[in-house]
Amino acid sequence: MADPVRMAVFGAAGKMGGAILRAIAETPGACLVATIERPDFPELGADASRLAGLPESGVRLQADRPGRGAADMWIDFSAPGAAVANAIAAAQAGAAMVIGTTGLSSQDKEAIASQAKRIPIVLAPNMSVGVNVMLRLVADAARALGSAYDIEIVEAHHRAKRDAPSGTALRLAEAVAEATGRDLGKSARFERHGEIGPRSADEIGIQTVRGGDVVGDHTVFFLGQGDRIEITHRASSRETLGRGAVRAALWLHGRGPGLYDMRDVLGLK
Repeated sequence: MADPVRMAVFGAAGKMGGAILRAIAETPGACLVATIERPDFPELGADASRLAGLPESGVRLQADRPGRGAADMWIDFSAPGAAVANAIAAAQAGAAMVIGTTGLSSQDKEAIASQAKRIPIVLAPNMSVGVNVMLRLVADAARALGSAYDIEIVEAHHRAKRDAPSGTALRLAEAVAEATGRDLGKSARFERHGEIGPRSADEIGIQTVRGGDVVGDHTVFFLGQGDRIEITHRASSRETLGRGAVRAALWLHGRGPGLYDMRDVLGLK
């Protein structure tokens, strides 16, 4: 029997961190060895598994990153600046990495991609298996329907989410742009207010809703003359995201350096 994959979780005391800890606990072949939080976190030293609603594991929340050889896999759901610093540290420690942190700038992504030349990294704004199947469906629909249909993306999340639009909405827009040969930088329309004139045929609308405790809803509208198609994914809990992150970590273990995403993990490319 192969040795379990030793996993360190960054942002372990957050809501997503708790979902990942629960996913590790239920997944054969996965082993929690370290949990990391920011230095000013008030419960440093607490048993991380207990905070996630699990039996105590003896793995305490710490501010220091694992040393070389302490963990096979680093899973990061922290903050953009921390994720980049953690990717650099992971490369120095020789650990593979799964990054689900959202709100990353193009410069952040470039910095992470440079570290992927040294270690294997899965970078994905949404680890849900369902969302990544949706990406495939949306791209196929965009190619098949062509320019006769206007495309709009609407996402809704809980009131505490800090970045907008969501990383998943942006990834959906990228999938549409790639499938239809558009430049997303020129086609994306993030807001409409006042006298805006008629919609251009090239637009990809991306609209944001925030409120309550919504885990994550995403709908892509294909709006034609006389009919429309809506492709929707709704997450009812973060557990699906946690399981996807752990699935990505197990898939990544033992692979060579490179920048991967969930389509690689799921065999959708």
